[in-house]
Amino acid sequence: MTQPKNVTDIAELSGLSPEERERLRPVMDRFDFLSNEYYLSLIDWSDPDDPIRKVIVPCVEEMEEWGHLDPSNEGKYSVMQGVQHKYESTAVFLASDACGGYCRFCFRKRLFIHPEQREFLTDVDAALDYVRGRPEINNVLITGGDGLMLPTARLERIVSGLRGIDHVRIIRVGTKLMAYNPYRVLHDPELIRLVERYSLPDRRMYFMLHFNHPREITEQSIAACDMLLKAGAVLCNQTPMLRGVNDTPEVLGELFNKLSFIGVPPYYVFLCRPTVGNLPFAVPVEQAHNIFLGAKSMCSGLAKRARLTMSHATGKIEVLASTTDHMVFRYHRAATPEQSAEVVICKKNPEAYWFDDYQEIMEVVSLGDA
Repeated sequence: MTQPKNVTDIAELSGLSPEERERLRPVMDRFDFLSNEYYLSLIDWSDPDDPIRKVIVPCVEEMEEWGHLDPSNEGKYSVMQGVQHKYESTAVFLASDACGGYCRFCFRKRLFIHPEQREFLTDVDAALDYVRGRPEINNVLITGGDGLMLPTARLERIVSGLRGIDHVRIIRVGTKLMAYNPYRVLHDPELIRLVERYSLPDRRMYFMLHFNHPREITEQSIAACDMLLKAGAVLCNQTPMLRGVNDTPEVLGELFNKLSFIGVPPYYVFLCRPTVGNLPFAVPVEQAHNIFLGAKSMCSGLAKRARLTMSHATGKIEVLASTTDHMVFRYHRAATPEQSAEVVICKKNPEAYWFDDYQEIMEVVSLGDA
């Protein structure tokens, strides 16, 4: 296959009945649809609960009122257009305003609902100057949108600029194209040469992949991952836990195992952010923790390296443990360095989807107290 053709209208989805398309029109009026022929070919249209379908095809439940457009308060950490600096050692470049497909559970829907409110990076030189002037930043994430939707020449401009800053040791590219469109890698030798040039033995390029379900790991995606690995990149995977997609120990455990087989360590499993339109995908915290533990029990140590976390406004909060009555959380990364590694013990709340839903905090233990 050459580059697969994009599909932007559900009228082109032969697997949907005319009645289904009509029911989905209000959703389309609110949230755009985008996929491509390759990814749509992974759907079993005879199964209305097909997990790949849930990832990419609209559903009427997206219209339920729930959540916020910026649930992690990313605006608070935007230091200039297209640059976020939430964690001391990490800068984020929202470098691309495009995706290979629109995940129905996207937590940055605001960027596509209100494109006039520009948040994407336009001044690369200013972004590089910001990083250059802050030696505490040792890694930069290029994302968007999707970092690999950037033309290779523009991606190289950013990567080469970062490689010229001595204190930047890691360059990360956030992408779901290994799942949505692995031909982006398979058919671009210049991208492979870029990785070979800039992923160095003492300062690697990382690709933060986004496989949500084992069936996304296809022959083509494996080949694309292998090309990046052979070029010297380091690959990791992160996924939200998604209701109806990977919210059973069996499916999540299979995903962890398949990722480990192809050399892509599981990195984060995120709780679905309370974003507008995302309620049909959200799994309550305590249920998610049980599923996560069950999945890890099916894996070797190499496959069970993921952490179950929330990208909260105050930091990445890990769901660490549970007892009969309590949930134990830990700040894996904190926006305020003094809060780093802080442990928070809360009374259980089976209805909680997010850290803010825990009203009864029983104990807070800071790193200095531990």
